[in-house]
Amino acid sequence: MQLGVFTVSDVTPDPVNGNTPSEHERLMNIVAIARKAEEIGLDVFALGEHHDPPFVSSSPTTTLGSIAAQTRRIILSTSTTLITTNDPVKIAEDYSMLQHLSGGRVDLMMGRGNTGPVYPWFGRDIRQGINLALENYALLHRLWREDVVNWKGTFRTPLNGFTATPRPLDDVPPFVWHGSIRSPEIAEQAAYYGDGFFHNNIFWDMDHTRRMIELYRTRFEHYGHGPASHAIVGLGGQFFMRRNSQDAVREFRPYFDNAPVYGHGPSMEEFTASTPLTVGSPQQVLERTLGFKEQFGHYQRQLFLIDHAGLPLRTVLEQMDLLGEILPDLRKGFLEGRPADIPDAPTHASLVAAASAPDGAYRFDTGDDVTGTSDRAEATL
Repeated sequence: MQLGVFTVSDVTPDPVNGNTPSEHERLMNIVAIARKAEEIGLDVFALGEHHDPPFVSSSPTTTLGSIAAQTRRIILSTSTTLITTNDPVKIAEDYSMLQHLSGGRVDLMMGRGNTGPVYPWFGRDIRQGINLALENYALLHRLWREDVVNWKGTFRTPLNGFTATPRPLDDVPPFVWHGSIRSPEIAEQAAYYGDGFFHNNIFWDMDHTRRMIELYRTRFEHYGHGPASHAIVGLGGQFFMRRNSQDAVREFRPYFDNAPVYGHGPSMEEFTASTPLTVGSPQQVLERTLGFKEQFGHYQRQLFLIDHAGLPLRTVLEQMDLLGEILPDLRKGFLEGRPADIPDAPTHASLVAAASAPDGAYRFDTGDDVTGTSDRAEATL
């Protein structure tokens, strides 16, 4: 079970003291939070991609590259890589580069984002969002697995004899999670490829989340990747802790009420009742988080939204210290009752081992749901 934190990189005024960090300060704070995540023993730090205010993370690979140079163990991920508005060729090369520079400590989460205006800025039509996600990932999947790609699609110019550079580290691509909170097509896409599915359920009720995960697991088995229980699932969440639960509620309320992610909507009490948001004591956060496996079954990755809504860096680091205190109990609780055949979340080391396994545990995909059977598959069938 991988435990970690993620940031959406919003630059938001602190509703308590009115201070607004500069973009430079916010970026430096994100790096400090990543270092803190490794210090307290977390497994993953993830960063979103945005191209519109109030968010500042327009180039996740640049930030994660800087963090890679300042850390040694933690996995660096994205909480969104925009598969719809980015060129898949650039994604292939940027993340292979980051994979090399981080020593394999990188994976990424494909998503469409939640800000519609981005599409025309990059010459895309939001009405084609799902189709873009399907076609672009089909190409990206091949670019990482085939040394020479010949390809023709709908949304970009054809490729003739193209080789993406650098090639993936150890000839093993970064592991991919497909992130979605509402689109069954993306759960289907993740299942088709045998990739991970991440439901960032910070906005949605538990019933909706359960249905999406069940769809993914059912289709994962349908496509022959193994039993549904072996599907790779990740969940989002969020918390605000103080040792006294009443202090947590009192302190977090102004931040919740003004948050760009969910402020000015349902009350904090309504939100905590229907979504994973937990505002209270460390014990309450521990119990609520461990309850997710009762709701959704055993899964592989749990990430928490940690810094947003104008929370000052000092407060965020205090939250992480409290998380570090309950981390051993979180790990122990997630292991309880976990069947031995439930797979761990993939890492670069485990993917390299699978690639060299004599029993063929690792295999090249034989095609995709957009462009059909790959050249490599045709040559080996």
